[in-house]
Amino acid sequence: MSIEWIIRIVEENWQMFLRGAGMTLFISIIGTVVGAFIGLLAGVIRTIPTPRSILKKVLLKITNIVLSVYIEVFRGTPMIVQAMVIYYGSALAFDLQLNAIHAALIIVAINTGAYMAEIVRGGILSIDKGQFEAAQAIGMNHLQMMINIVLPQVIRNILPATGNQFVINIKDTSVLNVIAVSELYFMTKSISGNNFRYFESFFVACVLYFVMTFTVTRILLYIEKRLDGSKSYKMEPARSRRGDIG
Repeated sequence: MSIEWIIRIVEENWQMFLRGAGMTLFISIIGTVVGAFIGLLAGVIRTIPTPRSILKKVLLKITNIVLSVYIEVFRGTPMIVQAMVIYYGSALAFDLQLNAIHAALIIVAINTGAYMAEIVRGGILSIDKGQFEAAQAIGMNHLQMMINIVLPQVIRNILPATGNQFVINIKDTSVLNVIAVSELYFMTKSISGNNFRYFESFFVACVLYFVMTFTVTRILLYIEKRLDGSKSYKMEPARSRRGDIG
């Protein structure tokens, strides 16, 4: 490895590296946020208790089957294959030519949603059953119970797994070069093809990937600590009200 070549490559191509890193972060952030919302919605639906109405029971059963197929397909196939099928398949099946970036956002979002659905479902099932019974006892329906009691706890509990999925998405965007998305890997491949210094070029890309994932991890750890609150607190004794006996 030549340090001089690394410095030269950075000096000559830093704008391309930054554009690629920016596109990687853009796709990862949007894909993770939308995917988390999809997963949250799917996770909530899959934990709805069986209704008494026959029509509602049938609709819920069909919805759960569709969600199960969606989750199993997108968890059981590689993202690079999904990218090829969605990008080229949409043009063949529906005569719809997707923009490469739009296709990338859709691919990352629905792939993330499949994983997040199971993460959310596990988070909901981890909540103590007594809380569900207490909510039902005071007359809450399933939606009210989820919004006011369950989801605030679930979101905190699944935050580490969500952050881990975000880091995975940053790295997995590299497979989107197969549909010509100008993310970091695609840009690095173009740079190395021009200077024929493959090791040095991809070493720079490796450093950039590490900086992005390390920074994201630190930020998420900081958010987790902020949500946990301060560990140094003390209980104050209850103050007696004026007029209390004794």
